[in-house]
Amino acid sequence: MHRLILFRHAKAERRAESGEDYDRDLTDRGRSDAALMGRLLAAKGLAPDVVLVSGARRTRATWSAMAGSFPDARAVIDEDLYNAPAQSLLLAAQGQPDAGAVMVIAHNPGLHEASMALLSRGAAGAADLYEVRGGMPTATAGVFDLSGGGARLEGWLLARDHGGGGGE
Repeated sequence: MHRLILFRHAKAERRAESGEDYDRDLTDRGRSDAALMGRLLAAKGLAPDVVLVSGARRTRATWSAMAGSFPDARAVIDEDLYNAPAQSLLLAAQGQPDAGAVMVIAHNPGLHEASMALLSRGAAGAADLYEVRGGMPTATAGVFDLSGGGARLEGWLLARDHGGGGGE
């Protein structure tokens, strides 16, 4: 794997009909933001080969809204990614050795902590650390180049910076 994209699901409804966090769906804005971010990543040449998706409804819906931008990507629903800690998310991505680029669609705080862990292993500059430390709102993609042995931040892409909502 030479590139890892950590993607926080798009904006979800506050409460599911069932009352279960796992069952929360995306809002209309969430669907729009996810589709926007899929188009943005594809336009930047950041297409994943494999997409690991938490089993939660909001992450599956995020992938559904993005999938049209990545017709060649293979999606894998992984129940163990639901609210997984950083180390579990990174290990899941490393478990795809034949993929050049892996995207993980999951949840905070694990994704944000994984991003910070990657930066701490690489030669991150102060600007990168400052940007990532600020948090990982919904519909944010952290793009990491892993080809040099460490992790270099290629992009910290927020939907709100590209005409979307995002934000929490």
